[in-house]
Amino acid sequence: MLSRIFAHMQPNDDLQQRWWNIEAKLVERFGKKPDLESILFLIGVQKFGKIKGKFTKEQKQDLIHIAICSLLEPSGYFEFEKTDNEGWPHFRPLKSMPNMNAIEQENFLKDHILLYFQQHDF
Repeated sequence: MLSRIFAHMQPNDDLQQRWWNIEAKLVERFGKKPDLESILFLIGVQKFGKIKGKFTKEQKQDLIHIAICSLLEPSGYFEFEKTDNEGWPHFRPLKSMPNMNAIEQENFLKDHILLYFQQHDF
């Protein structure tokens, strides 16, 4: 299963070009270029499944956390554990993240975001 997931990540192609393509699609859809945090927030809202008028700062942080856990779940870093009484998903960490500098971390997340969009036909 993991080999199938990583095959879709296309590690030999240009990550930056693929990222610009996704950004362009998001600009088309939302009218402005989102930053990485905004994209994570959108994925978190989609995974949470409940759209509210306003989220608190803490809820926004929780939604970004949900997005990161969901994105890294197929790679074996997190496992969905449960949904609480308020509908918030909870994840259990399975393994530590590799040691990476800030740029490597950002590219790691971008690659997983690109995979997510690919799997969801965006």
